[in-house]
Parts: sequence; structure tokens; C-alpha cells
Amino acid sequence: MNTTIEFTVPDMTCGHCAGRIKALVAGIDADAKVDIDLPTHRVRIESTVDADTYRSALAEADYPPA
Repeated sequence: MNTTIEFTVPDMTCGHCAGRIKALVAGIDADAKVDIDLPTHRVRIESTVDADTYRSALAEADYPPA
């Protein structure tokens, strides 16, 4: 069952950052849906993987959620 997870990622400032985050999510769950809103630094993920897994992966990739 998919869960919607939403993070604010202050260090995500450009299209390159957004692309890295999308690739990171796809590497964890290829079936996940990712919506990114650059102006508000919001990342919304629909996935079967838990939020802590994504939170840790984002922090390791230098995009720690607020």
C-alpha cells in the first residue's frame, strides 16, 4: 500500500538538485511517484517505503529534510 510522504528540503535549489532527488527515490523504489515543487522546496513521494528510509537517504545525499 502506498503512503504519501512530504518533506521540505531547504538545500534543494535548482533543477539539478530535483533530478538528483528523483533519481535517489527511484533507486529506493522504482515504482514511487515523486512530485517536486522547487519554489517551496517541497518533495512529495508516494511509495510503499517508509519515511525514515527516505529521510536517511536524503541526508546522506546532502539534502537533509527540515
